Amino acid sequence: MTKSDYTAEKIQVLEGLEPVRKRPGMYIGSTDTHGLHHCVYELVDNAVDEAMAGYCDTIIVTLNDDGSVTVDDNGRGIPVDLHPKKKRPALEIVLTTLHAGGKFGGDESGYKVSGGLHGVGSSVVNALAIHMKAEIHRDGRIYTQEYSRGKPLADMKTGGKTTRTGSIVSFTPDPEIFDTTQFLMDTILTRLRQQAYLTRGVTVAIMDDRKVRPEEDKKYPRLYRFQFEGGISAYVRHLNESKEAIGSPIWFEKDTETGLVEIALQYTQTFQEHVVSFANNIHTIEGGHHLTGFKSALTRTINAYARSQSLLKEKDDNLTADDVREGLTAVVSVRLREPQFEGQTKSKLGNAEMKTAVETVVNEKLAEYLEEHPSEAKEIVGKCSLAARARLAARAARDSVIRKGALDGLTLPGKLADCSSKDPNLCELFIVEGDSAGGSAKQGRNREFQAILPLRGKILNVEQARLDRMLANNEIKSLIIALGIGIGEVKDLTKLRYDRVVIMTDADVDGAHIRTLLMTLFFRYFPELIETGHLYIAQPPLFKVQKGKDVRYVYDDAAKEALLKEWGVKDVEEVEDPEAAQTEESEETEENKEEEKQAAKKSSTRVSIQRYKGLGEMNADQLWDTTMDPENRIMLRVTMEDAERAEATFTTLMGSEVGPRRKFIQTHAKAVKNLDI
Repeated sequence: MTKSDYTAEKIQVLEGLEPVRKRPGMYIGSTDTHGLHHCVYELVDNAVDEAMAGYCDTIIVTLNDDGSVTVDDNGRGIPVDLHPKKKRPALEIVLTTLHAGGKFGGDESGYKVSGGLHGVGSSVVNALAIHMKAEIHRDGRIYTQEYSRGKPLADMKTGGKTTRTGSIVSFTPDPEIFDTTQFLMDTILTRLRQQAYLTRGVTVAIMDDRKVRPEEDKKYPRLYRFQFEGGISAYVRHLNESKEAIGSPIWFEKDTETGLVEIALQYTQTFQEHVVSFANNIHTIEGGHHLTGFKSALTRTINAYARSQSLLKEKDDNLTADDVREGLTAVVSVRLREPQFEGQTKSKLGNAEMKTAVETVVNEKLAEYLEEHPSEAKEIVGKCSLAARARLAARAARDSVIRKGALDGLTLPGKLADCSSKDPNLCELFIVEGDSAGGSAKQGRNREFQAILPLRGKILNVEQARLDRMLANNEIKSLIIALGIGIGEVKDLTKLRYDRVVIMTDADVDGAHIRTLLMTLFFRYFPELIETGHLYIAQPPLFKVQKGKDVRYVYDDAAKEALLKEWGVKDVEEVEDPEAAQTEESEETEENKEEEKQAAKKSSTRVSIQRYKGLGEMNADQLWDTTMDPENRIMLRVTMEDAERAEATFTTLMGSEVGPRRKFIQTHAKAVKNLDI
């Protein structure tokens, strides 16, 4: 197109909900399973707003057999009278117009606080739905209207009488928009439980009415109901149920001029912090000023108390922010009139005034608690002081790692077979177990962009170790130096030497254990690599299946059986090396020529199967073809859709408490595949 071609007619004007369908990611984050479930959350958030306003005490989410989802609340119901300017029912305007809602007018809107303040939630869901139906109960009558892709199919209808109030909104996601349209009860449950904790006394339920359920949902009953009178204090107990806790949860709230501040916290004997924050019941994943205020006030208050009670000596330095948050689990929830969320997905709170409000409340209420509970306060300060001593030891150990790298001219570990490319965006690091697998990987790799780091044995379980002990482990130390980003306070993601960091372990129980240990290390100390999509898991095949000259690699028993069924073969020979399973040659005599032909014919139809017990058993070219070649390999990118569930899983599987781990094993034992006995 030339300069003269760029005229006014080239300018597109998207009207109504067209911008949403054109760029859905701007409104719901993505069009994958995360964005799909975000649509459900938008409708649930509207119902929660009614609950926070005091008009709703029951919210029910139903997964319908036709692929739709229904959100039913017993609030006031969306207004249905004619809008004075648009001359259309308010219901239609709310569901078909961006930035139309009842949450912009301050006290006059009927909402003191609201999570759906942007006024785009319901209309966005409508735009991305192949079908939506709204059924409103209010003023003694039932009103309905249906839509498709954001447009009304007919005028609003007034139906029969009703004695209840509330909104029932159903939507079916548009397959033209979403990568998948399959909802997961497993995913929605966490969000609904969270909302029930945050809204004391409100009943939140989910029903699964689908005849065919996804595999991950079969472990759940078809009906779940949540109601927590303990609120976020009960939430903290839930988060710590797999940990050894110190005392009972500390809870306090106060209504300030800026907004309501509610906080619950509890220390545990673990080494990791788990602090989650909410603003108007919206999970602020990236935090914000309310979280900043909590952290600074916590450090200040505990230091002040420790000094006043001589629990810190005069010569001792103050406890740092990291010291007072080691082993801490906390929920920070604020409700304010005019929240400033960053982006439609509301991942960060931008109201600077909430920092001061939270600081004031924590300084006052936490100080009161510590004064009134001296034994618990002493135990908390003791835990923080121990963290401080460990921090100093860890700093010395960490500095030795960093210093070692610097003194050696950034010398990389001797066991690392590095790649020749110096462009991190092109490079991959494969972390493999043992010298045998490392040898095959080094021979089979593409030396231009693939580096190999073999680790000896199983690394330290960092879930049960502080940083100082962790850095004394040679295998972990080698990995840290190879990554190049440092650790702890000096961590710098921009110095990452490889765009892909790939965990490549054997497809057996030991390999799964080593993979879990490495995942724990990355989750606890390098979560940024997971959040930015740099961590992967290689998928080596479990079987090599050969029929004549046809060779296939399959990754589990189910795939093997499917292949045998496809080939229609029942004559199977399991061998150590299929290539050695050939018909023995015999002397070329007239007598045995016919026998040899028959044997060769039979050999060409027989299937031989080799089960790989480890990567070291694979030839270098086999490992390249199946697991390392970018053209053929299968790799899983490690993501963190739900940080809370990830936290609970790592604590259960790798923590010091045996009971929760035993329960987990008993619950999931029957679902284990390819178990080596």
